[in-house]
Amino acid sequence: MNGLVQGLGVTLKSMVSKKVTTSYPDEPIVMPDRFRGIQHFIPDLCIVCNQCARICPTDCITLTGKPNPDPAKKGKVIDTFDINFEICILCDLCTEVCPTEAIVMTNHFELSAYSRDDLFKDVEWLTDNNTLVRQDNNNIGAPAKGGAK
Repeated sequence: MNGLVQGLGVTLKSMVSKKVTTSYPDEPIVMPDRFRGIQHFIPDLCIVCNQCARICPTDCITLTGKPNPDPAKKGKVIDTFDINFEICILCDLCTEVCPTEAIVMTNHFELSAYSRDDLFKDVEWLTDNNTLVRQDNNNIGAPAKGGAK
């Protein structure tokens, strides 16, 4: 009998408490500052070092480069950059390892699609995903510049 009274007390207390439900499609959800969302890619900063593809635990990143069209400049320029969001776990490792911050995280998280083929995103789509870019991408509690004295 005592357990029944306690259970009814919990039920009555939850009935009068403030509701925390949001009407999601109508009211956008504000994500925390360090939320790991969909990546944004800046092709002009990419040096085609393949660090992001090598560190990816699911091998969802593929990229190719071509020689720089300007003969005075060394190195490569990005040709293709693709992410398969069907297997991407949004772990943020690709952004942490990028030396030029060509790939950064955003606060976007909506990737619902009717077809799995729609989850394969190319360089144009990733470049256009430029809203809600995280301001502090690679600073994980470390000082901004400099090192030991």
